[in-house]
Amino acid sequence: MNAQILRARNLNAGRAGGTPGAKPASMTDPLAPFFLGAYGENNDFFEKTLLELVRDHVFWRRNFHPEDEPPIGTHDQYTRAYLDGLARTRHELHQLTAALKRSVPSFHPRYLGHMVSDLLLPGLIAQLVTTLYNPNNIVEDVAPITVQLELEVGRQLARMLGFAVDGAHEPCALGHLTSGGTVANDEALWLARSARLYPLALRDACTATGIWVPEVQVRPSSTDLELLGLGVDEVLALGRRVAAFCAHDPRGGELFAALGAARVEETGLAAFAERHPALRRMAVVVPATAHYSWHKGMSLLGLGGSNLVEVPVKQARLDGAALEPVMEALRREGRPVLAVVGVYGTTEFGTLDSLHELLAMRRRFPGFWLHVDAAWGGYLPTLFRDRKGQLLPREAVREGFRHFPSERVYRATAALAEADSVTVDPHKLGFVPFGAGALVVRNRRVLDLVQQEAPYVFTSAPEEDERRYRKLGRYILEGSKPGAAAAACYVNHRVLPLDHDHFGRLLARSVQSCERLVDRFPTLQQELAPWVRLSIPFEPDCNLVCLAFNPVGNRSLKAANAFGRRLFETVDVRPDQPVQLKEFFGSSTTVPLDHLGYDELERVGRELQLDLARPDDTDLFLLRHTLMNPWLQTSPGPGEPSYVEAYCHFLARQIRTLLEKT
Repeated sequence: MNAQILRARNLNAGRAGGTPGAKPASMTDPLAPFFLGAYGENNDFFEKTLLELVRDHVFWRRNFHPEDEPPIGTHDQYTRAYLDGLARTRHELHQLTAALKRSVPSFHPRYLGHMVSDLLLPGLIAQLVTTLYNPNNIVEDVAPITVQLELEVGRQLARMLGFAVDGAHEPCALGHLTSGGTVANDEALWLARSARLYPLALRDACTATGIWVPEVQVRPSSTDLELLGLGVDEVLALGRRVAAFCAHDPRGGELFAALGAARVEETGLAAFAERHPALRRMAVVVPATAHYSWHKGMSLLGLGGSNLVEVPVKQARLDGAALEPVMEALRREGRPVLAVVGVYGTTEFGTLDSLHELLAMRRRFPGFWLHVDAAWGGYLPTLFRDRKGQLLPREAVREGFRHFPSERVYRATAALAEADSVTVDPHKLGFVPFGAGALVVRNRRVLDLVQQEAPYVFTSAPEEDERRYRKLGRYILEGSKPGAAAAACYVNHRVLPLDHDHFGRLLARSVQSCERLVDRFPTLQQELAPWVRLSIPFEPDCNLVCLAFNPVGNRSLKAANAFGRRLFETVDVRPDQPVQLKEFFGSSTTVPLDHLGYDELERVGRELQLDLARPDDTDLFLLRHTLMNPWLQTSPGPGEPSYVEAYCHFLARQIRTLLEKT
C-alpha cells in the first residue's frame, strides 16, 4: 500500500518538475490556460490572481468609508481570546482540508465516473471572489451587479439554444439560474400549468361578470378542450389583449378582480378541477428514462404522480412510434396533456431524445407545453452554433469527429429552438462549481402569469421589461440565491463564448474521448474473449458510454450482474481507503431490459451470450463512463498513449484478476 502511494508521489514530483512527458512550447494545448490542472499546473496563476483579487476586495472594504473607526481594534488582535479564536479557526480548517483529501478526485483524467470534472478556472476564481461580496440575486437592491450578470447568462444560454433575445422581438427569451436541474424542471412545470389553465380562468371570469373581451377567442361556447388546445404564444397574446382591455375599459377593474379570483394560483388545483373535471386526470407525458425529479414535481404541484404518463423508450431514447398511440389514448379518454417532456442527455446514459419528433407530434396534438430537460446535454449546442449564434451545417459540425453528430442528434439539436422551456445545468457540462442549474423560457412573458405583483396585467415597453425582470424574486420559485454562481457562469462564457470555436472546442474534446473509447472497444472485446463477453447496450449520443459484462460460459443475467458489481468495486470510492490506492474511478447504473427495445435486446443478448428473452433478472448492470475531462487523450506516462488506453488495460487486468479468484 505504502509503495503505491510512494510511486504516485514520485510521479507527481516528476510532473511538477516538467521532465516526464513534457511538451515543447509549440505543442501547448489550447485548453491548458483554462483549468487549474490535474497536477495544479496553473497554481501560480491561480494563487497570484486569487490573492490579487482578495487584496482588491480588502482595499474596497478599507476605502468604503476610511474615516470610520475600525470596529476590530488593533490592540484587540493581540489579546489571548482573539489569538485563541484564530487558532481554533485555523485548526478546524486544517481538519476540514485533511478530511477533504478523501474526496473523489473528479479533477483528474483517472476519473471517468459521474457528471463532474475539473472546473474552468475563470469561473472558479470568479465564484470564489464574488462570494466575498456575498450578493443575493433575489432582488437587484442587494445585488445590483450580479443580477444583471445572471440575466446576461440567461441571454447567453438562450442564444446557444437558438432562442431570440432581442427585447423588441416577440417572443423574447429569458433565462435565470437555479440551484440545479430539479428546481428548473419544477419551475417549468409550474409555468406550464399557469399558462395552459389561464384561458379556462378567463372564461370563468367572463362568465361570472358577463364581461367578454372583444377580439379574444374565449367565448361562452368555448369548451375546456378547445381552450386547452391554444399554444403558449396564443395564450400570452390573449393575455396581453385582456390586460389592455382591463387597463382602458371602465369595466376592466371588475374583470381584473374576477380573473384573479378564478385562476388556479388563487383557487388551488382541487377547487379549479371542480369547475373543470377533465383536469383531475391532466397528464404530463415523459419518456421512461426521465429523471426522478419529474415525480417530485408532479407531487409538489398537486398534479399527482399517477398522472405522469411514461412513454416506452427504445435504446434508452423516447420511442417516437410509441408516443403517438399514447397521445391518441389520452385524447380518447378526454385527458388533457399539460406538457410533453423530451430529454436532451439522460442522466444515466447520456442519450438524446428525438426532439424533432416531439415538434411533429405537437402539430398533430396542439396546445401542450414542450419542455426539454437538457440538464446534462444543455451545453452541447455550442458545438452546433457559430459566433453569430447561427446553426452550422451538419458537415461543419462533423469535422474532427468519427461518428458525432448523427443525423438524428443534429435534428434534435436544431429542434431546441422551438421548445417552450429548457433546463440546463452549468454545473455539469458548463464546468462551474455546484450548484448552478438554469431554466430558459422561449417567451419571457409567461413569467408574468406567476409574478407576485399585479400578476394578471402584463403590458409594458421592451425597455421596461428589461428593468422589471431584474426583480427575479417576483417570477421564480426560489428565494435567496447566490450571485457568485452567476458571476462564475458569466466569466466562463466571456472567456469561452458559447459557440463552436470557443466553448465548443472543450466539448469537442470530451466527445472525441468518448469516440476513442468506443473505437477501442472491438480490440478490447478480442483481448478479453477468453474470459468475458462485453457489450455497449446503446450507441453513445455524446460523451457518455456504458459497458455490460458477462463471464464466458455464464448464461444467468443475475450472475452477470453480480460480476459487474464486483468489477465496479475496483473503480468505486471507498471512504475507508486513500483515493491514491485507486487507479481509476467510475460509476455504475442499471438499465431495465424494456428500455432497450427488441432489436437491441437481441443484439446485447447475442454479444453477452445471455438469453435475455427469458432472463432471471429485470435489469442489466452497467459500468458508466462520463468522459468530461479534457486531458483524457494525454499520456499518463511512458508506455501508455492516453488515459483512455490506460483505462482499457486496467479494465482487462481487473477482469482477469476477478475471474482468477473465482
